[in-house]
Amino acid sequence: MDPLSEAFQHHTWATEQLITHLRKLPKAAFTASAPGVYGEVLATLSHLISADSRYLRYLEGTPPPPKTGPDVVRTLDELDDKLRDQAVRWRVVLSHVGELDITLPARGTRPVLPHATNLLLVQALHHGNDHRTQICTVLSSNGYPTPDLDVWRYWMERRADAPR
Repeated sequence: MDPLSEAFQHHTWATEQLITHLRKLPKAAFTASAPGVYGEVLATLSHLISADSRYLRYLEGTPPPPKTGPDVVRTLDELDDKLRDQAVRWRVVLSHVGELDITLPARGTRPVLPHATNLLLVQALHHGNDHRTQICTVLSSNGYPTPDLDVWRYWMERRADAPR
């Protein structure tokens, strides 16, 4: 597997592990928050997955409509369904990523951004790591256990014995 595809495999695996972990926690954990983070746990996870949908739409050639407000807070079941769909969509996009040349439209004070394919890919990975970390910070600061989502764990669980 090429390194970029591997990075996105980890990206979706880590979010899947987080959803699985959250299912074991009391519902009060979903509305927990802490200073300096995006917001409540479920709102942050909903935002992460909604943002991935927007990145994917640009990469698939169907730009999303302009965002007009906060992302809808979804249930864990809804987020899990969206994540499974996104895992397939990431694989499809990455299978022909070298053929893409995405231009992002101007937004607010940001100008039109031609040749933004790599920007969207790097942003998706960074954004996912950032918000998963924020969710874990919220959980730990509110006395809840946190999952191990790092690449070492992913590799040992998913890739260490995989044929090369």
